[in-house]
Amino acid sequence: MRLSVEQATDSQLEEIATWRYEPPYDFYDGDQDPALNPERFFTARDEDGEIVGFYYFDSRGDLLEYGLGLRPGLTGRGLGLDFVRVGLEFGRVRFRPGRVVLSVAAFNERARIVYERAGFAVTGRHVRSFARWGEIEFIDMEEQ
Repeated sequence: MRLSVEQATDSQLEEIATWRYEPPYDFYDGDQDPALNPERFFTARDEDGEIVGFYYFDSRGDLLEYGLGLRPGLTGRGLGLDFVRVGLEFGRVRFRPGRVVLSVAAFNERARIVYERAGFAVTGRHVRSFARWGEIEFIDMEEQ
């Protein structure tokens, strides 16, 4: 997958907020809360300049928290592993972390499998509360 990664603009974040996923992945719809810390978001564009997804990076010392989202129409098509790897490489070059971690909703089995294929291992679990969804369990993962 050939992608270019760049700092997300306000208009790109507004576009991403309109994306709608099929249940149960509608948990990831971006219209419920505005993007906090928009400076941490980066867009991924394909060769035609279309936004195919976004990456989120929170650098804290030698730790890099990694998040990502693939455009809804592209999910479930075998593109996830390459998409994850492009973002990881970008994050490694830009932030030079000692460790990379991420969290994924426990119900999102397909994402967890992709993350494991990309070299992440489960390190724990935690629960977060959301006004719309209630309590959601998350799986903590770290790149090995």
